[in-house]
Amino acid sequence: MSEHSDPHGHSPDTGANVPRIHPVEARERLRERPRDLLVDVRSTMEFLFVGHPVGAVHIPWIDEPDWTVNPDFVPQVRKLLLGGAMDTAEDAPSVYLICRSGKRTLAAAEALLQAGVHNVYSVEEGFEGPLDEQHHRSTVGGWRYHGLPWEQC
Repeated sequence: MSEHSDPHGHSPDTGANVPRIHPVEARERLRERPRDLLVDVRSTMEFLFVGHPVGAVHIPWIDEPDWTVNPDFVPQVRKLLLGGAMDTAEDAPSVYLICRSGKRTLAAAEALLQAGVHNVYSVEEGFEGPLDEQHHRSTVGGWRYHGLPWEQC
C-alpha cells in the first residue's frame, strides 16, 4: 500500500476512468433494460440491516470478518452476466454498482473493467449519500434520498 492510499488500498486516482451515473438515471435504465444488473457491493451487514435497492444483487467488494477485498468479486459478477462479459460493448448488459456513498464502487468497477467487463457504472451518491453538516446520511443524496425503491430485511 502506498503512502497515498486509504486502508483498503485505494489510491487518490482510484476510479478516475469509471463512468458515474446519477441514482435516478440508473433506476430508469434498469427499468428499460431488464438484462442490466444492479450490484450492491456493501458489506453483508449493510445490505441486510441498512437496506438495499429493490432488485439489487448483493456481491460484497469488502466484507466482514476480515474486511479484505473479495477475491471472487469479478467471477461472481461474470457468473451473473452469464457470458455477457464477452459480448461486444454495445450488446453487453450494463452493470451498475452501488455502495454507501459511491466510493467503494470505484475500485470494484475498475476491477471489472480491467477484467474485460463492459458497461460498468458507479452509482453516484450511493445508497445513503454523503454526510450532511450533522454527520447524517440520506439527507442530501443517495438512492433512498431520491425516493427510489428500497427494502430492508
